[in-house]
Amino acid sequence: MASSYANNSMFLLLCLCLTFSTSAYGGNFNTDFNILFGDKRANIQDGGNSMTLTMDEYSGSGIGTKNEYLFGKFDMQIKLVPGNSAGTVTTIYLSSQGPHHDEIDIEFLGNLSGDPYILSTNLYANGIGGHEVQFYLWFDPTQDFHTYSIDWNPQRIIILVDNIPIRVIHNRQDIGVAFPIMQPMKLYTTLWNGDTWATRGGKVKIDWSKAPFTAGFRNFNANACITGPSSKCLSFNGGKNKGLSSKIRKQLKVIHSKWVVYDYCRDFTRYARGLPHECRKTKNLVADF
Repeated sequence: MASSYANNSMFLLLCLCLTFSTSAYGGNFNTDFNILFGDKRANIQDGGNSMTLTMDEYSGSGIGTKNEYLFGKFDMQIKLVPGNSAGTVTTIYLSSQGPHHDEIDIEFLGNLSGDPYILSTNLYANGIGGHEVQFYLWFDPTQDFHTYSIDWNPQRIIILVDNIPIRVIHNRQDIGVAFPIMQPMKLYTTLWNGDTWATRGGKVKIDWSKAPFTAGFRNFNANACITGPSSKCLSFNGGKNKGLSSKIRKQLKVIHSKWVVYDYCRDFTRYARGLPHECRKTKNLVADF
């Protein structure tokens, strides 16, 4: 009887949590986003199913969601700026507001023609960043659309490319490492001038004779909890995957052995006095994969 009562109580609690959660499924650039800057350089097409962002010598462009979310899985198909894209930065990221903001970044750092893009990931939690891990892609991201995803729940964040996990960030608040768990975030996508740092540390600048620069976006999808006066999102897990299976661990090992350009957890120059706590391997703290 006690076991049955406990099961029923848990079921009622789950139902109550789901009742007060507002979920978003699918997405439309017309109805779900506001244009933030760039005016007509943000060009929404196909009834809101696709969009291009353009940058010229006068301005870049960007959009952001109308809703704020707390946990979920966010997918965007992107076709990056072709040709000489040096100095350009194309992004998809989640961010809250304020000086102690949370942020989960996917940034594509343009390069000279024939050189690969760098996909840069980063995390800000309670205003603290500096968690960069960067990758080369194993395909040409300018030839076709590919799906880039952020899967975020209270236990971990997974960043994926074409549904292949490339990075996992665990919640390690138990050892004093901040993690985005309380602040709702909007999703943004932008194309802007980053030539002070984006390509070879800023040594290669934008060639404005190649402008305008255009990136394509389509099939935005958010399986996420929309925050509001009555929403309770802590129980929400849009990714449906709380743990890391053996298959995911194997995929991560392959990606990290072949395609990592920079990992802050391996930067012994930057952290000559000791790596950050989350980077250290102990009996109670294992690596991300």
